[in-house]
Amino acid sequence: MFVQVLGSLCVLVPFVLVQLGRLTSASLWYISLNLAGSTVLAIEAAIGHNWGFLLLEAVWAVVSLRSLLTARPVRVKPVPPRDR
Repeated sequence: MFVQVLGSLCVLVPFVLVQLGRLTSASLWYISLNLAGSTVLAIEAAIGHNWGFLLLEAVWAVVSLRSLLTARPVRVKPVPPRDR
């Protein structure tokens, strides 16, 4: 049960943070946590023979993995030094 709650939190926390404007859905944190949580939940669903939930979480994991593999790192522009 603890593993399921942890997996669920890995999916739900980033979702809530995106909804609150604290995180973007393109961030590596969001994608990575979604991948981790959905993979854990897919494994749990497979062990429990919960096929509908397995389908949902497996697709979620595959899409998250694809997003992670195709994500482009955000380049931060250096701030030029101020003249004194």
